[in-house]
Amino acid sequence: MNNLKTILVAIDFNDAIGELMAYTEMLALKFEAKVWVVHIAAPHPDFVGYEAGPQYIRDFRADELKGEHKQLHDICNSFLAPEIEKSALLIQGSTVETVLAEARKLEVDLLIVGNHKHSFLHNLLSESVSLELLKNGNIPLLTIPISEEKN
Repeated sequence: MNNLKTILVAIDFNDAIGELMAYTEMLALKFEAKVWVVHIAAPHPDFVGYEAGPQYIRDFRADELKGEHKQLHDICNSFLAPEIEKSALLIQGSTVETVLAEARKLEVDLLIVGNHKHSFLHNLLSESVSLELLKNGNIPLLTIPISEEKN
């Protein structure tokens, strides 16, 4: 890991972001690495074969994306030390393929993702995003266990 110069952390706004960002900050400071904080938003309706709908629906979705992008920038600035070089990216697409494509494009040295804790049976029956990233990527992957908070 001597050449750890670029880290991509993929976040979901439902995750315990603090846990992911604490690990990211620690590694970025230790290796003086640049951090890309990425969130993958739902693909554009035309991309998945649906009509985009009336203009007010498109305007609503555009406002949602602007809000998510601002939230991403706020996360960068709130959770990462000022001396860390960082950028926030909001990208629409399929999660696994989009994260891997962006990681290759940015030539990242480490990909950090959250991994939700589920039962053994749940894990047998469904493939998680972190498992898919591990199976389909050739980038070192650090998965951080995400605590599920009970309400």
